[in-house]
Amino acid sequence: MSGKMSSVLLRALVYAATGITLGMLFFLIGYILVKGVPYLTPSLFALKYTSDNVSMFPAIINTILMTTLSLVIAVPFGIFTAIYLVEYAKRGNKLVEAIRLTTETLAGIPSIVYGLFGMLFFVTYLGLGYSLVAGSATLSIMILPLIMRTSEEALKSVPDSYREASFGIGAGRLRTVGKIVLPSAIPGILAGVILAIGRIVGETAALIYTAGTVARMPETLFSSTRTLSVHMYLLSSEGFNTDQAYATAVVLLVIVLLINTLSAAIAKKVTKA
Repeated sequence: MSGKMSSVLLRALVYAATGITLGMLFFLIGYILVKGVPYLTPSLFALKYTSDNVSMFPAIINTILMTTLSLVIAVPFGIFTAIYLVEYAKRGNKLVEAIRLTTETLAGIPSIVYGLFGMLFFVTYLGLGYSLVAGSATLSIMILPLIMRTSEEALKSVPDSYREASFGIGAGRLRTVGKIVLPSAIPGILAGVILAIGRIVGETAALIYTAGTVARMPETLFSSTRTLSVHMYLLSSEGFNTDQAYATAVVLLVIVLLINTLSAAIAKKVTKA
């Protein structure tokens, strides 16, 4: 009888936790939509930003460019490092354990610390100034631990029998990794990339110190830029365009949902292939 009561209680707690989580999620999304959708006017999507239209269009372009450049830098390093740690490094290696500990430590560092590092190293020491490339380099360092850890776990989830079967038919380690292990781990790797994209798109503190706050589309990689999250923060902090800040939040939410949907579709297609 006590076992049945415990089972009912645990089930009720699971349902309650699920309901609270979904309720908070829907409330947050609904609140943003209700506060922002009425203020989505054509002037907010003008090609050029002015103090009158407070257009977010340059920030949308800057966000796409920042995300793309950051991923181009971070994803290859993260995946290749994970492949080395899982497939090539000896198990129980002290260096591997140190790398994993360092990665987990870096993943927990506040973003503003990365921003200060980027400002001191990329902006000042390397002389890149407040620019798209300085912001992207800082963000790539910030998301690198996340991509490394998720890629490593995805590679670990591939059964050893796949590797043994490949070795058994005479394939080398490189071919086994490229043809067998990596394709099987792609869904998990893409999940890490999706999380990294979400962190890039929502980042503010690190970019204020490295990319700047200029509301225009960059002419070069060394131009100062403003992403959507920074644009929304500045509008809300100024206090004159709070409604437009909510409208920007709606667009930011839609962009994140589109990116997640597209990534999930790609992962599903790759898995079927």
